[in-house]
Amino acid sequence: MSLINTMLLFSIALIVGLILLVMSSDKFIEHSALVAEKLHVNPMIIGITLVAFGTSAPEMVVSAIAALDGAPEIAVGNVLGSNIANIALVFGITLLFSSIPIAKGLSTKEVPLVLAITFLTGVLLFDQVLSVWDGIMLIAAFVIILTILLRGSKDLESELKEDLPENDGTTVSKSLAIAVVGLVVLIGSSKLLVWGAVGIATALGVSELVIGLTIVAVGTSLPELAASVSSVRKGHHDIAIGNILGSNIFNLATVLPLPAIIAPGLINQSVVIRDFPWVLGLTVALALAIYWFKKTKENCIPRWVGVPLIASYAVYLFIVSTSGSA
Repeated sequence: MSLINTMLLFSIALIVGLILLVMSSDKFIEHSALVAEKLHVNPMIIGITLVAFGTSAPEMVVSAIAALDGAPEIAVGNVLGSNIANIALVFGITLLFSSIPIAKGLSTKEVPLVLAITFLTGVLLFDQVLSVWDGIMLIAAFVIILTILLRGSKDLESELKEDLPENDGTTVSKSLAIAVVGLVVLIGSSKLLVWGAVGIATALGVSELVIGLTIVAVGTSLPELAASVSSVRKGHHDIAIGNILGSNIFNLATVLPLPAIIAPGLINQSVVIRDFPWVLGLTVALALAIYWFKKTKENCIPRWVGVPLIASYAVYLFIVSTSGSA
């Protein structure tokens, strides 16, 4: 098979995998929640589950499949690349549609938490080894973060109930069937995506890390982009920025532990000297922007901030693409 045909096959597999991944993720989460509702599971438990895993489900499944298939660098690249894309690309594009008001409490809860988990990740990656203990520490951090996020809310139960999908009259058995099919397609599409990504990396002679940081990361960030732009266009501006911060927190605290536990070992040096500094830098920049613009009379992040964010993502892609196979 010629190189062109090979590339075409792997590219089709990756694109189809991404499309099915996004679609099946939504259906699986929605109907799993409906089944739990109809079985009278506590709404708070369902809400907490949706808060914790809803935005990071694609990254989680893709990273698990990649680690199981012996491609942990795609998993690591997926996590770091998604966090970079979420801030620079997703939030940047969202800002082009509207300035984003800074919700009350954002700077005292979500921002410190995303900074804390990002710094912890940097400390754990510094030795260029992703170990089982690193994974355990990140999961422990996730439990602490979730506790802090949910604690202190004056009307926690009603807030969580708002996240639940509306009961459309579907029977338990039908919702269960859709959830199971969604999970099967979710896993299958993740395997297809990883197979296509590994194939493209091999054919082009670049590392799996680069493919994970770029194509796979952008693909698994599409749900965040769709949700953020949709939220802003509907006037729910606070959801957009909360979605970005929440996704980045859970990517590091629940997705990165998967390759650490499933396929622990050495990680590419580029992760420490090239990619993580971008994650840290963009996270700190977003935090500073929130603190700075919160002090202004408008109390919102202006639209023009989206331009340098998108430009920074273009610069990052250029750096990654010209770094050779590292």
